[in-house]
Amino acid sequence: MKGGQPVGDGRSATIKDVAAAAGVGIATVSRVFSGGSVAAATRERVLAAAAELDYRPSALGRGLKLRRSGGIGLVLPGVTDPFHAELLAGVLASARTLGGHVIVEASDGDPEREAEIVDRLVEQRVDGIIALPAGDAADWRAAVRVCSSVVFADRVLPGLPEIPAVLADDAGGVRSLVEYLAGLGHRRIAFLGGAAPGEPPGVRERAFRDALARLGVPVEEDLVVAARPARDAAYAAAAGLLQRRADVTAVLAAGHLLGEAAVLVARELDLRVPADVSIAMIDDVVWAELCDPPLTAVARPARDIGHRACELLLRDRARRSRGGPLLLPAELVVRGSCGALRGSRR
Repeated sequence: MKGGQPVGDGRSATIKDVAAAAGVGIATVSRVFSGGSVAAATRERVLAAAAELDYRPSALGRGLKLRRSGGIGLVLPGVTDPFHAELLAGVLASARTLGGHVIVEASDGDPEREAEIVDRLVEQRVDGIIALPAGDAADWRAAVRVCSSVVFADRVLPGLPEIPAVLADDAGGVRSLVEYLAGLGHRRIAFLGGAAPGEPPGVRERAFRDALARLGVPVEEDLVVAARPARDAAYAAAAGLLQRRADVTAVLAAGHLLGEAAVLVARELDLRVPADVSIAMIDDVVWAELCDPPLTAVARPARDIGHRACELLLRDRARRSRGGPLLLPAELVVRGSCGALRGSRR
């Protein structure tokens, strides 16, 4: 609907009124508000006339003409995870600034549900989709054919280099954490959150292995523990590790659920942190600072990832054609959960 101050006869201002006040044609006014090519002076005159008349273009009418809804779809695994909630906040803030609105959907990490969500968003003719993808490349390749504006956030899918992405520099964050622990004298550093047998290692596990290799520290396969980022699986993996290997002096958890599990298990086994074992994790969530002692963590810029992904989708279209994902730096936050090596618990 249009809204504006009364124009003589009490009605709200229309596009015709703006065109008459600015001394241009209706088509020119339409181009100004749809982002078309218009001379700068003419654009300013139209916008000044619209402001004077308090004219607001109809989003619904514009969407019908363009066969678009004017909104963007955001597909997350869930909204309760602190990282996902921060990323959502970044997308919403950016969309608000750029005049867009966001349709939020949760896939629960289920590729089939994700495919259904994407199909529905395409049917709604959204202007673009931001996603933390859970499905495979084939599903997203099909989606891109009918919705050319897709941006991945926080993760990418192999085989889809044409889809732009905004990522945290996880490899850099893991490397800085491994170097910090090694600098404290730790050599038996466990990695909690490795790939399941038969699966390729993820970015964080590869960075862990590479960092140890550069430092000349052998990787003990028994200390690379497979674990899913779910509470029950994380707890079982952490308990198995700390009960089986009393010589472990430091644990690097690949996510905040895994870090939470390591802290809980250490407490139940009466292990002192960091006197008996140092614990650090990827993802700096609110409770990390509230632990006793506070937990060392790698802060990943979730809000900035969401903000830049939305900008990339709605405004920075030229950047989308360039190769490679946009990497945002991760920051090592040193707190009291890591200490100098004092010898193993044995």
